[in-house]
Amino acid sequence: MNKPLLSCLNGCVQPTVPVWYMRQAGRYLPEYRRTRSTAGTFLDLCYNPELATKVSLQPIERYNLDGVILFSDILVVPHALGYDVDYIEGKGPILEKLEIGGSLPEYNKTRFLSRLSPVFKTLEELAIKAPNSATLIGFAGAPWTIATYMIEGGSSRDFSRAKGWTYADPDSFQSLIDYLVISTADYLIEQVSAGAEVLQLFDSWAGVLNENHLERWSIKPLENIVALVKKSCPDIPIIIFPKGVGIQYTSYLGIDGLSCLSLDSSVPLNWARDNLQKHVVVQGNLDPQLLASGGNSMIYEAERILDIFSGQPFIFNLGHGIVPQTPPHHVSELTQFIRSWKA
Repeated sequence: MNKPLLSCLNGCVQPTVPVWYMRQAGRYLPEYRRTRSTAGTFLDLCYNPELATKVSLQPIERYNLDGVILFSDILVVPHALGYDVDYIEGKGPILEKLEIGGSLPEYNKTRFLSRLSPVFKTLEELAIKAPNSATLIGFAGAPWTIATYMIEGGSSRDFSRAKGWTYADPDSFQSLIDYLVISTADYLIEQVSAGAEVLQLFDSWAGVLNENHLERWSIKPLENIVALVKKSCPDIPIIIFPKGVGIQYTSYLGIDGLSCLSLDSSVPLNWARDNLQKHVVVQGNLDPQLLASGGNSMIYEAERILDIFSGQPFIFNLGHGIVPQTPPHHVSELTQFIRSWKA
């Protein structure tokens, strides 16, 4: 059966624009909240294949989207590497802070992948249970973004410890990045073995880097991951989401094997069409707050996005994840509009 999202990523314009949403499974859905209440901790939910499969499929059952994304979290990678990760309601993730310049534990691939085996089991279940027309999406966090969480001990406003480390001791910081490149590539390759048909890499904090550091700490590590993944899985499409990098989006076009750039909501549409879409598939980029607000403003902006990106391969998505206060009927309304839209 034809999979519109997968066909689009392979360069084929679709008669109906394929659509999925970042964070499409989550707190805005009442069925997710019910499932979440039975799971224990957030990590318990991520590591429970039965419940994670159920949650992954909930938005597909509601909206018949073109992409099923694995329900998990980018911080399962440091957790599987042996670092403490916790999630505090209202505060987000809390991690043990890395000692700046400190040594790293020896990487044990077998142990690392074994700790992530429930995630791979979820993908295997989704490969069986997802609709035949839906593309199964795996994902991971980019090394720079994961490193910031590990160094700052969670989210940060100024990334002072992480950026300070890059300035004070770039060689030891490079060791951390290399450590995350290898482990992330192994994780993604195993996701493909378990059934993932597309991979997305989230570099959520790339936008805090200056031009030179963006090349070294965001682009080059992603380039290395893509090369490692493509060596084992040459046909897998890869999407990169370097949030907040502005005109530096063009710098990611040099990554060999890149299939698609996912655009945040600040990226000008005409600029992206003229400078990015000529080279790769683009995905995006409705403001999640517009989806939360709904109404004519949401539809107007969605139509503007569709008008500008039509005629070349394009995937409709958001500029970041669905926010918790989003009414589910707004997602229904938007999806129905995209399905009915004609160039």
